[in-house]
Amino acid sequence: MHTSSHPLVIPDLRAAARHAVPNVLEAKLVPFVLFVALLELANARSAVIGALGWALAALAFRALTGRRLPGLVLLAAVTLAARTVAALLTGSMSLYFLPPTITTVFVGMAFLVSIPSGTPLAQRLATDILPLDDDTMGHPVLRSFFVKFSLLWFVTSMLNAAITVWLMVTQSTTTFMLVKSMLGPLTAIVTIGAMLIWLRVQLWRTGTQVVWARRQTVVATA
Repeated sequence: MHTSSHPLVIPDLRAAARHAVPNVLEAKLVPFVLFVALLELANARSAVIGALGWALAALAFRALTGRRLPGLVLLAAVTLAARTVAALLTGSMSLYFLPPTITTVFVGMAFLVSIPSGTPLAQRLATDILPLDDDTMGHPVLRSFFVKFSLLWFVTSMLNAAITVWLMVTQSTTTFMLVKSMLGPLTAIVTIGAMLIWLRVQLWRTGTQVVWARRQTVVATA
């Protein structure tokens, strides 16, 4: 059994919160507040375009200034784009508030196309929440985890979309709404659960330790 020379260092909750809050504000809260404000001051079209405009501007600013692109910001932009296109093309705001199947497809594709970049979307999302050190981020077990996680999320997203379309075509409205309400959370739980089990097995196989940064307490992985 190979033993890694560097443990996976997990920051404490306070450090994680200080790191995650600005990313959540930029990706989630600001677009929401902007949407509500424009909806009240102008109209629905201005609101959806304004929220998407913020997300795209945030992406452009980070790209032009060479700053790290948070996964939450990228995912928010993809989601807002899918919702906005659906709402504007159909003229129905219900498709903006109730994410359509196309959103699931777009998000799944975002996970897939991020893999060749060397920084999978799953990794970006993790670093938005946890301020992981360079050695931990470069750990081969963790890098493999993020690649496989992104690939599996793409697969489950496509399955989710396919099942949703099949339900719409073949089932009653009641059955569709009932199954659909459970489908999203179920696929997320299965995906995350399967990958956490894989990670735990890999940590045990390689003898990798998991350490809490502040307390320096080793957490057993076996």
